Amino acid sequence: MAAHGGSFDGVERRGLMFVLSSPSGAGKTTLSRLLIERMPGLNMSVSVTTRPMRPGEVEGRDYYFVDKIRFEEMVKRHDLLEWATVFDNRYGTPRAPVEAALSAGRDVLFDIDWQGTQQLREKARADVVSVFILPPSAADLEKRLHTRAQDSDEVIRARMSRASHEMSHWAEYDYIVINRNVDEAFAEVQSILKAERLKRERRIGLTTFVRELQRQLEP
Repeated sequence: MAAHGGSFDGVERRGLMFVLSSPSGAGKTTLSRLLIERMPGLNMSVSVTTRPMRPGEVEGRDYYFVDKIRFEEMVKRHDLLEWATVFDNRYGTPRAPVEAALSAGRDVLFDIDWQGTQQLREKARADVVSVFILPPSAADLEKRLHTRAQDSDEVIRARMSRASHEMSHWAEYDYIVINRNVDEAFAEVQSILKAERLKRERRIGLTTFVRELQRQLEP
């Protein structure tokens, strides 16, 4: 699933799949939004889901909302790169838009959980960069969930219970960021993406670039 054609400095580069995961309320959605706003060449992967649309959400921007029958059809046709069930709702990543972006040399940002990250890694390990976002404390996580005012107390309790299980997968990720302050956490995540874009093995145009430099230096 390598991409060819991305370039910020004249050197051809493969695209990458940049994954952010965290327990609900730890800040991955906010960090994802900031990355999309401030990092050129990064596309958001829009998931399909069977959960109901929330107030303020827009079809095709936040999610593609489908029923369970449609979701199962997509799974059977291998139209999804990864999928998982979270709180009785199903979520998945459509394959076609991701592959189109990577083939054009653009990076793709994923806001998915550990299950989806494992599936992506199985399919394209070399192109996946994964970051797990941790809250600074359990109390802070609970406060953020209540501040969002999107879920009932019962759902918040379920999310808090699930958070411990989700965090047990932290060691499977390439990088860990503790979100004490959103600006600092964003700076760290941004630095990770910038560094990963510069990795030698991803910069498939380096051989040609270096050879041309050598040719110019020859007497």
